[in-house]
Amino acid sequence: MAMYVLLMTLTPEGRAEAAADPARVAAAEHRVNMPDVDLMGLYGVLGPYDFVGIVEAEDNERVARFSLALGVEAGVHVVTMPAIPIGRLEGSVELPSVSVELDVPGA
Repeated sequence: MAMYVLLMTLTPEGRAEAAADPARVAAAEHRVNMPDVDLMGLYGVLGPYDFVGIVEAEDNERVARFSLALGVEAGVHVVTMPAIPIGRLEGSVELPSVSVELDVPGA
């Protein structure tokens, strides 16, 4: 299964609903139940996003459907990004060696 990071911001309607029912986003996670998609964690965060979710899914299509359904249920905009374990990147790209010489006047 592939891992995905979901970055979420409340919509104006979602903000109003969250003010009336602070547990709404957490409850939405339980209402959006899809086979082959596992929401591993949902976190409230500070900064430009309101929530971050970590998801495992079989493929992009499944996580896209999940993100859409969660956005509707929770009243959030969702940015979904695939997450690749850093260990799978090691040794996969050969970076060239770079040498830089500075010519400083008067030195």
